[in-house]
Amino acid sequence: MFRTNVLVCAGTGCSASNSDEIFKNLNEELKKLGLEEEVKVIKTGCFGLCQKGPIVAVHPDNVYYAHVKPEDAERIVAEHLYKGRVVTDLQLSDEDLKTHEKIVDIEKIKFYEKQQRIALRNCGKINPEDIEEYIAVDGYQAIGKVLTEMTPEQVIDEVKKSGLRGRGGAGFPTGLKWQFEKASPGTEKYVICNADEGDPGAFMDRSVLEGDPHAIIEGMEIMAYAVGAKKGYIYIRAEYPIAVHRLRIAIDQAKAFGLLGDNILGTGFNFDLELRLGAGAFVCGEETALIASIEGKRGMPTPKPPFPAVSGVWGKPTSINNVETLANVAQIIWKGADWFTSIGTEKSKGTKVFALGGKIKNTGLVEVPMGTTLREVIYEIGGGCPNNKAFKAVQTGGPSGGCLTEKMLDTPIDFDNLVAAGSMMGSGGMIVLDEDNCMVDVARFYMEFIVDESCGKCSPCRIGTKRLLEMLTKITKGEGTLEMLDEMEKLCHEIKDTALCGLGQTAPNPVLSTLANFRDEYIAHVVDKKCPAHVCKDLLTYSIDPNACKKCSMCARGCPVNAITGVPGKEPYVIDTDKCIKCGNCMTACRFGAVVRK
Repeated sequence: MFRTNVLVCAGTGCSASNSDEIFKNLNEELKKLGLEEEVKVIKTGCFGLCQKGPIVAVHPDNVYYAHVKPEDAERIVAEHLYKGRVVTDLQLSDEDLKTHEKIVDIEKIKFYEKQQRIALRNCGKINPEDIEEYIAVDGYQAIGKVLTEMTPEQVIDEVKKSGLRGRGGAGFPTGLKWQFEKASPGTEKYVICNADEGDPGAFMDRSVLEGDPHAIIEGMEIMAYAVGAKKGYIYIRAEYPIAVHRLRIAIDQAKAFGLLGDNILGTGFNFDLELRLGAGAFVCGEETALIASIEGKRGMPTPKPPFPAVSGVWGKPTSINNVETLANVAQIIWKGADWFTSIGTEKSKGTKVFALGGKIKNTGLVEVPMGTTLREVIYEIGGGCPNNKAFKAVQTGGPSGGCLTEKMLDTPIDFDNLVAAGSMMGSGGMIVLDEDNCMVDVARFYMEFIVDESCGKCSPCRIGTKRLLEMLTKITKGEGTLEMLDEMEKLCHEIKDTALCGLGQTAPNPVLSTLANFRDEYIAHVVDKKCPAHVCKDLLTYSIDPNACKKCSMCARGCPVNAITGVPGKEPYVIDTDKCIKCGNCMTACRFGAVVRK
């Protein structure tokens, strides 16, 4: 028994900031002082406070350290863990509070105040590589209840009653999907966890897998029992090495404890799991493309019907749910559908996890009840845009979603409201944009992503998105026309109506939403040949204000093409616009604000 537990965030973000080194140094310092038998250091999953990471928590003291560096380990051990004195300058403070008071109850800081963690309930609280810690927080109780007290039909009914809808983007009722597979003829059936999270800026599923892998295994077991499957696959992209590592450990531990494999808990139920690593193709997040990839084929979608519930992997009935959906299943069974339906809105029950990023003060992982408004997430949880910049838009749903403006910030977050507003929930990426973002360039960025990730099977997606990208590129270069805007809008609708899969059908959304909400920016690019946000390089001009110029020559020394001339100490400097490559080095070098960008 240890008197103190030290939790070190070992999610991908904090690992990239040397949390592994912090973990190692803490153990080394404890050993030096002979405390290794009294204090246990644990790697845990994401706390959600990515902006404050790496995070180190000390329990039962309820002390949280933020922005910890490897060299801070010596002070934390010597002062706090040995002498009992908190290292106050490292302690997490709630910067949104005027008092900047130090945090004792982390659940009461503004970042967590409006959150309700179900899918993320164990992330940052348990060791994801220790099955006993998962069991200690009611882990595997739900599968025990299912196998000993419930029929498959009762499990499906409970999930249907809960109102759980798929968290991968489509929002299809989970219980109904299971019912379809259960009703499909045949004894050989499969279940799949879709962990192929590929949206730019999305890291929700990754964090769940890294912080609570056993929750996914338990959710898959319940799904398998309900539909009559004995084999399952977790399809995860190979770019998630920490998640893959912890899933492998979790699968081995579950088998060793008799919670996975043959005769689970002595009930006669058999279920086995296998990891399948994807190569990073965005299109493999689509169900039929994912199935093709599992079978060793090129990941390309196929027309539906037949749906996977009838003919999926190896041509057998298959249910596919994403990570976050499965992370809710065990809690629904254990606590009851009525508990889950008490959270959220009429048509969207429970919570939703978002990866909050972009131009936002509190970047991180957020889980809020359905019905929470975009304004609450962006301003009350996220803290708004940094550096007193004005909010411009929020991109939800990744490449398949759209950009919503300030007038839409009071929209309650759920499946239907976001679609009605011109975007979608998607898997949960939420990227905030401020006044310095060019919305034409944002649309071009997402279209470039779509063009790169299109499988090329159908012409609307393969050719149509390429044409959209070409037009957007011309507009950002000042080569667009007003007629081109109408052509783009018409092409967007044609792609939506004719593309084969969800990737192609939703690909035009960033273009359509920016055209609808920021048409003035498009017109500025086309008519005035100006980028209001000063982002599009070909539309920028640099000049030097002779009255502000100090004749110091710093701008000229930083110019890579010698486009700036003048006499040090005697003449103001001048930029030759014909030579200028618009790199911005001169503006960075000038300390007096003499370089003007228009």
